[in-house]
Amino acid sequence: MKYIKSMDWLLSHRNDESVRIVDCRFQLGKKDAGYQSYLDDHIENAVYLDLEKDLSGQVKEHGGRHPLPNLKELSQKLGELGISKDITVIAYDDQNGAMASRLWWLLQYIGHSQSFVLNGSYSLWKDRGYPTSNQIPSFQKHEFIPVIQPQLLASVSNVQGSINSKDINIIDSREERRYLGIEEPIDPVAGHIPGAKHAFWLDGFEQNGLWKDTASQQSRFSNVEKEKPIIVYCGSGVTACPNVLALKEAGFEDVKLYIGSWSDWISYPDNPIEKE
Repeated sequence: MKYIKSMDWLLSHRNDESVRIVDCRFQLGKKDAGYQSYLDDHIENAVYLDLEKDLSGQVKEHGGRHPLPNLKELSQKLGELGISKDITVIAYDDQNGAMASRLWWLLQYIGHSQSFVLNGSYSLWKDRGYPTSNQIPSFQKHEFIPVIQPQLLASVSNVQGSINSKDINIIDSREERRYLGIEEPIDPVAGHIPGAKHAFWLDGFEQNGLWKDTASQQSRFSNVEKEKPIIVYCGSGVTACPNVLALKEAGFEDVKLYIGSWSDWISYPDNPIEKE
């Protein structure tokens, strides 16, 4: 796989100076739970990044519940963790890759191509008896210089201009009942962006939490034309990221993340909403 690393690979490279392991565990509604879990134990030599403190920006009227972070601050934080363009980054979590994929996408967006997601959760790592630690490592600081890849990001105006286009695919990554508008447990408005296709992000994983292989990912997106650009969204731009990664693994090239996602879309009263 192109963007996914096996546990066996990480096991044999976890002490490499050119590899940085990042723990991204986070629980929505329990803001400090992920960091506390990291303090309790984590993969040996792993550092920690928080979804809302590090991988998201300040919530405002528009931009969604997990907007794009301040890229200067993120780059500074990465440098403090010893990450530069020459460092391979492996991200993991205990949430089926949702938070780890968010970091993966952000790193891709700021030009760090050597970024990957671990194939499997932290719980699986522990179940296999692989090394863990409660020691917080420190690394020599580096300068991280971002090189923005604007083709990876879709703005609300991009989506607005795409809803009536037959030349662009829009994919909704949320649960089917939220997509259909039957229920909406998080955001104040139910439904989906008009014309969006549905592909639940968790369908990209096997029952044991490992990522499905390339052929299975291609089958998941068999109703999506490869020659057309794709915009992926979810509720707040987090669980869409595993779908972005899965699409890239399946061979789709032009894949954009609508990072504000549904929570941003509904913040504009004039944006159309579709229910089924």
